[in-house]
Amino acid sequence: MSDNTGTTESGPTRGSTGRPWNAVHWLVGLVAVLVLIAVGFTGAALKQSNKPSAAPATITVTGTATVKGRPDTVNFQIGMQTMNANAATALSFNNSRVAALEKALMKHGVTKKEMQTSGLNIYQNTNNSGMVIGFTVDDTLNVTMHNLKKAGSAIEAAALAGGNGVELNGITLSISNDSKLLATARANAMRNAHTEASNIASAGGTSLTGIVKVTDQENQSSEVPSPVNFATAGTALKAAVPIQAGSESLSVQVSVVYSLAN
Repeated sequence: MSDNTGTTESGPTRGSTGRPWNAVHWLVGLVAVLVLIAVGFTGAALKQSNKPSAAPATITVTGTATVKGRPDTVNFQIGMQTMNANAATALSFNNSRVAALEKALMKHGVTKKEMQTSGLNIYQNTNNSGMVIGFTVDDTLNVTMHNLKKAGSAIEAAALAGGNGVELNGITLSISNDSKLLATARANAMRNAHTEASNIASAGGTSLTGIVKVTDQENQSSEVPSPVNFATAGTALKAAVPIQAGSESLSVQVSVVYSLAN
């Protein structure tokens, strides 16, 4: 606006819309745009992170190994059986014979801790008409010996002490502490599994990167003579019952899952 003196007055600058230009409004708009852009990038990043990762490729193989050791423990079940027309009498007679059997065992290296009663039965004997004609009592001991050299003599002495009616159900041999043997077998089984897995991976054009899971199991098998079995021993034995220790096989099998390079 001009006056007569030639002086010019200036007011606020106006934009094309005719509204006054304001710096604060401009900054607010810029911030809003930047926030929208940031939210968009964040959403895209979250979507990307939520995508499930692909499961690593794996291969499963089985490794086995067997080691052998010499048994040092013998286990057998020995007992007495007595029949009588009266149940109480049968039990009394049988108790006396079992006591004699236990005494004979202890004289030949068996301790009380190595003997355990595993069965005591009293049952009726009947005839074809179902009439009770007597009673049978049997008492069985489970014996574990850690001295194989004395086991044969102990069995012989027990049989002689028991006389007719003594029962020996069988003999099993084992290794009392097989942890070292099992550790060796397990290490060999793992080594065999790794070798097999490496060969398969190499043939497929890849390689192993690690172990995902290991499952192992063990089993034992004794290589010994057939179990000693006899029902009666009324006559003296000429020599101690022969017992050969043989060897015992300990086997370990492992199932191993390996991860493969992509």
